[in-house]
Amino acid sequence: MKEITVQELQQMKENKEDFQLIDVRESFEYDLSNLGGENIPLAGILLEVDKIAKDKPVILQCRSGKRSAQAMMLLQQEGFDNLSNLKGGIVAWQKEIDPSMEVY
Repeated sequence: MKEITVQELQQMKENKEDFQLIDVRESFEYDLSNLGGENIPLAGILLEVDKIAKDKPVILQCRSGKRSAQAMMLLQQEGFDNLSNLKGGIVAWQKEIDPSMEVY
């Protein structure tokens, strides 16, 4: 499973690289705090597969990296090969990049 660190994601954002960030947490979690990605909850990821890019890198993230890893496995079975999991999720982002971010 391909993973990227929060530092690598921050660098991609700063460099304005072309990628899609998908947050697979539930809407109420996303509303509390997010990294600006598109919210597609894990339970509906296969129903909304048409919203996920196949022509650029896609980074999946959740709270800790577990749900996004599940989403990644589901999407790989659908033929996606451009996916990365954000290691440690939003918890790692808050810990290493933005301590002011509210995380439950």
